[in-house]
Amino acid sequence: MLGALLVPCNVYSGLKIGFSANMSIAAALLSCGFWGAATRVRAATPGWTLLENNVNQTCASSAASIISAGLVAPIPALAILTGQTLSWPVLSVWLLAVSCLGVLVGLSLRRPMIERQGLPFPSGVATAETVREIYASGREAAARFRALIAAGAVAALTKVVHEFVWRIPQIGPAIGVGKLGPAALTTKGLGFVLDPSWMMIGFGAIVGLRVGASMLVGSVIAWGLITPWMFATGRLTPPASDAGLYAVAVEFLLWPGVGLMVAAAITSFAISLWDALSPGSAAASADGDGPSTEPGQPTLPKGPPRQGVPFRWLAAGFVVAGAGAVAAQSLIFDIAVPMAVLAVLLTFVLAVVAAQVSGETGIPPIGALGKVTQLTFGLIHPTSVSVNLMTANVTGGAAGQCSDLLHDLKAGRLLGASVPAQAVAQFLGVLVGSMAGSAAYLAVVRDPARQLLTEEWPAPAVATWKAVAELFRDGLDAAPSGAIAASLAGVAIGIALALVARVAPKAIRGYAPSAVSLGLAFVIPAYYGVSLFLGAAVAALAAKLAPGPARRFTLPVAAGLVAGESLAGVGGALVSLFTGQ
Repeated sequence: MLGALLVPCNVYSGLKIGFSANMSIAAALLSCGFWGAATRVRAATPGWTLLENNVNQTCASSAASIISAGLVAPIPALAILTGQTLSWPVLSVWLLAVSCLGVLVGLSLRRPMIERQGLPFPSGVATAETVREIYASGREAAARFRALIAAGAVAALTKVVHEFVWRIPQIGPAIGVGKLGPAALTTKGLGFVLDPSWMMIGFGAIVGLRVGASMLVGSVIAWGLITPWMFATGRLTPPASDAGLYAVAVEFLLWPGVGLMVAAAITSFAISLWDALSPGSAAASADGDGPSTEPGQPTLPKGPPRQGVPFRWLAAGFVVAGAGAVAAQSLIFDIAVPMAVLAVLLTFVLAVVAAQVSGETGIPPIGALGKVTQLTFGLIHPTSVSVNLMTANVTGGAAGQCSDLLHDLKAGRLLGASVPAQAVAQFLGVLVGSMAGSAAYLAVVRDPARQLLTEEWPAPAVATWKAVAELFRDGLDAAPSGAIAASLAGVAIGIALALVARVAPKAIRGYAPSAVSLGLAFVIPAYYGVSLFLGAAVAALAAKLAPGPARRFTLPVAAGLVAGESLAGVGGALVSLFTGQ
């Protein structure tokens, strides 16, 4: 039930800004709150134990992470480029086939990466710490649950009022940009306003000040400098009103933004792979059970060793899941069997790398892995959009579920959970998530070509996957004037920033902006960048002025803001669907 409730939040936020939230901690808090309410209604209700909560959280987070199987990137990109849309049963089967492959890879990597190398898997450590804290003090869990619910109610109510009662205006001065652009162009028209969206503020608090500041800087460069200059020099035709400005400008800004994001992600991926394979690296030299958390984090005592999933079960699962993924590619998208088999084999290799990177940094490089596959199959079969997008979908989706499971298994390792129970929970989670995620996506996105890549639904991940597929299909001549040069500049900057972030001295590294966040700001409205920065700044200020309460309540409040607006947004889409509006 929690998985079905939380997955629409990630579908909604993924299509809005390309971000999704890890729902493990939110699921742990919600389960305690709901179970506590049940206890008050029926006194004989048995206690909700720590290990039960862990298995519940594994299932719910697995369902919520189903969007990595393509819901907010290659699937809508394919619909825009080819017109191919999938029915609810077919889309559910596709998501399930891709995700089961990733779950099996994750189970096979538990022993080498968690028990032998002792990789940190920071989200898993944070979840374990939170669950232990909850059970150390029942009143603490109740207070954090109330904070999450209250924040969700505020965000949901604001969204409902905005959609159905009164359009809450964006707040900000309309300052002319002078010589930078046309006389009628103002800061408000360019999007430098405060938007009535609590979700963006919540995401800002989750992602932190570095990402929030990078988003703001990227918004200023893209929408405050490049866009007015493009209009002033006649490279872009000014729209009749501010309402059409985003659609006109993003057609060009997409190129440097995507170039920056893709180059930075792949460069970071390559450095991580080199580090993992180098004889002197921490990962390669790790021995035994390793540390139970990352440096600088509190050390949690590990639970007792648990028996993993038997090898024969994993082997049989790989045969079934691999055959299912090949059949799904062939039957749904008419991909040749050799191509489909190659995609599955490539998935095994790249999912291992994704798990290594995610284990060390907490961030699965799903986008970068998708681009590696897109580039690979673009060279093998350059004119097929379906092959380019959906083979990459297999790789990215499997890597996403693999990483999600390993973070949950890390939490289970620290809490002493049953590995087979977590495995069953993960499979049930992807089953529920496939059905609920497909339903939420189809309810929200009824016409991808008309709805997406607009100011209301920027869908930056869709834009990135679509641009790469178009590049192989149409060639460089189809790009807007000057877009190739801008894209190459973005690639150079992305590579440079990725190198600085990974190899520069720590004193410099902390001040380097996030390259992926800079690129993302080029393809979403500026007011999203403003709100993300505001949320990050408020969270950072709270941590400095009141570190105790901030540590306890920042994440529940932020998660509540994201979930509340997302659920209200999906609910509004369903109302519009059934009322025909």
